[in-house]
Amino acid sequence: MKSILVIGGGLVGAASALRLQAAGVQTTLVDPGDKRRGASFGNAGHIGTEQVEPWSMWRNVLRAPRSSFGAGGPLDFRWSDVALWAPWSMRFLAACDPARFARGRAALTALLADALPAWHRIAELAGAPELVIPHGHATAWMTPEGAERGLSAFAKAEWGATRYREMTSAELERYSGVLSRVPYAAVTVSGTGQVSDPQTCRDAMLASFTERGGEIIADSVARLETNGCVTLAAGDVREADAVLVAAGPWSRGLMQQIGVNVPLIGERGYHLHSAETNWPRDLPTTVFEENFIAVSRFTTGLRATSFVEFGSPDAPGDPRKWRRLRQRVDELGLKFSDNSERWVGSRPSLPDFLPALGRLERAPKILYAFGHAHLGLTEAPITSEIITALATDKRLPIDLTPFRIERFS
Repeated sequence: MKSILVIGGGLVGAASALRLQAAGVQTTLVDPGDKRRGASFGNAGHIGTEQVEPWSMWRNVLRAPRSSFGAGGPLDFRWSDVALWAPWSMRFLAACDPARFARGRAALTALLADALPAWHRIAELAGAPELVIPHGHATAWMTPEGAERGLSAFAKAEWGATRYREMTSAELERYSGVLSRVPYAAVTVSGTGQVSDPQTCRDAMLASFTERGGEIIADSVARLETNGCVTLAAGDVREADAVLVAAGPWSRGLMQQIGVNVPLIGERGYHLHSAETNWPRDLPTTVFEENFIAVSRFTTGLRATSFVEFGSPDAPGDPRKWRRLRQRVDELGLKFSDNSERWVGSRPSLPDFLPALGRLERAPKILYAFGHAHLGLTEAPITSEIITALATDKRLPIDLTPFRIERFS
């Protein structure tokens, strides 16, 4: 393959474009240029190599009522988008079948086994090794009841290549300066990490990509064809030996144009970001389970993220979510500026919570990499290596059978 068009400039698209260009494939990246619209901008920055269990499991179904937004939890459904999430939910329930869940867990375990080293490799390729901070992460509980439930769940879960242990009292004391009170209990997980800042990572990848001769077109795709021809919204037509569809939740519409119906939905998350913070740089991403938020310190400040809201990726944000998020921040006693930045964006989620990775069987010029759900940042570098191996006819690092889009046919 001599040339490829990459549609989508989030972390998956940016990492893939950089890897392809570095491998000698002349690459053009097409992206509208609105850096804030996707999950790549606003996520928690966590490299979640521990998340080998797909979210499509009966345990999540059974706890959905007490996790609902109305009950104070993070889960919500936009009723105006019921036509999107209702059929998706039926497929999700089917994916909770224990045998399918076990196959999905095995597939994610294989994919995530090399995800953190892949982050180091892409950071080196981008000339910015400092982007990756492999100091693990933590989960904390503020009450004895929460700790009992949480530690029991931890003991029953699968953890892939990662390990966890309970924090010592001295480690818990590290939170005394940033919370209103020290957590009752917490665990620290090794083999995971975070990035210094999600957008900084994307910028570094794109800068290295263009320095290597890659081209970026600030536009959206109006039409995709199976012969490698793309018509841009501005009217220009581009052709290449292949096309990679990596447009996150907007991949659904592109695949429909070539006759592939993908059960992809926008699973929306929210954040508040404060440039003012006293959270130490070496204190890792921490999930406060009872408060339903994750907190990460970046070079640009402190970020609190939450919510799993199913609906259209283009819908406006729900102000109630930011108010609830601010309430959680204040409950924990975090130092947060009054004029903190607000963001909403969509994770691209498939019903079985496995990404779609591969080459379209009936149209070999179409490659795809989307549907990474909560693991887009985590899996972007390893995805880029898989896509580059596909494009250059090299040996694949894992079996892609579980990730083929044809599984939904």
